[in-house]
Amino acid sequence: MSKQKSKAEGTSLDATIHVGKSGTEPIVEELKNQLRIKKMVKVKFLKTAVIEMGRHELSEKLADLTDSELIEVRGNTAVFRRKR
Repeated sequence: MSKQKSKAEGTSLDATIHVGKSGTEPIVEELKNQLRIKKMVKVKFLKTAVIEMGRHELSEKLADLTDSELIEVRGNTAVFRRKR
């Protein structure tokens, strides 16, 4: 599936994971588990999560930690797709 089609599909998803002030470490395993079950997962960043690091940097870090592909960062949300 192309990245453009994945972006379009990602817009209809609801955020199932929220990243707060405790950062990305607590949700890494949850994101891995959800990506095993679903093809794509949307993550919402709360304002307290992006104080030290920006949304794009946090999203790239999460993609690396979960071995997933970052599809899009829009506003306070990011969409991840499991690698094939």
